[in-house]
Amino acid sequence: MKICVISYDFWGYDKHIVDALCRKGIDAHHIKIADVTHSNFQERATNAISKVFLNKNLKTEKRQKFVLDSLDELDHQDQILVLNPDAFDISTLEKIKTYTEKLITYLYDSLERFPVESDKLSLFDKVFSFDITDIEKHGFEKLTNYIYLDHVSKENQNPTMDLFYITSYDNKRVSYIKLLAKKLIALGLKFEIMIIGKKSWKHQLKNLFISVPENLSVIFSIKKICHKNLPRYYKNSKALLDLTRENQHGLSFRVFEAMALEKKIITDNELIKDYDFYNPNNILVLDETCSNLTRHFFEQPYEKIPDEIYYYYTLDNWVDRVFKLDQQQ
Repeated sequence: MKICVISYDFWGYDKHIVDALCRKGIDAHHIKIADVTHSNFQERATNAISKVFLNKNLKTEKRQKFVLDSLDELDHQDQILVLNPDAFDISTLEKIKTYTEKLITYLYDSLERFPVESDKLSLFDKVFSFDITDIEKHGFEKLTNYIYLDHVSKENQNPTMDLFYITSYDNKRVSYIKLLAKKLIALGLKFEIMIIGKKSWKHQLKNLFISVPENLSVIFSIKKICHKNLPRYYKNSKALLDLTRENQHGLSFRVFEAMALEKKIITDNELIKDYDFYNPNNILVLDETCSNLTRHFFEQPYEKIPDEIYYYYTLDNWVDRVFKLDQQQ
């Protein structure tokens, strides 16, 4: 069987899908669009002029041509999974569809955050989504994100922090983080919070967190942390913080990273209570004022998730479900 995954893959998640397929003996390929950039200053300048005066993004056109050229080389595919469908012209999606009998998409974000026109979605034979609101409204098939990290038992870790969080700058989340930081300090808990954003925000953020003691850590950076290095930070903490974005009605990858590393989760996402792995000993859903945050939550040992529930959320099972591999045998 031949399967192709087409995506930007800025964070490196999608490569794991292709690797999982290859381990199952599938002839799988990844067309990674993020690798296509302007090759020199002249191309960048030309594209800037084109966007201003012609309302035409030459880099987008270059990327879509790269996808079609790559498919020409790969030839016919049994299944194609397109991630980030909002980034493609409908004409490009129509051409992609000619290379396969089964065109699939998985929406990493809600349609409220990244709208996809209905005529584009109608081209897909199956649309998967993690967002409960979109699933109920549009009839998409429910599919969560997945566990891509290798499982590491808590017995094989020695964390020195109580809580770790890394996030991009977001007004909603930063205001809540300030409230949470005050509560953590009052409880005498050790934490590290990393906020990634523009240089112009740095002074503003420092003023927000000016009362944080030096022995605790709130880091402001314009440089992103390499995705493959994140588990090192996660392993050094008893719990991971996961705060929702505006218009998010599903579970982020942070939840599944915590499951793989047997970390507790602190979140503002009420929807997590509806999942079969929910355990109040492992997962704390914060109220608006963080008044339900206690030292007791950190002091109680992590309770392992039953194997059959854990397996359901693994990438191995995810690819079986998306590509119906169990029906191909």
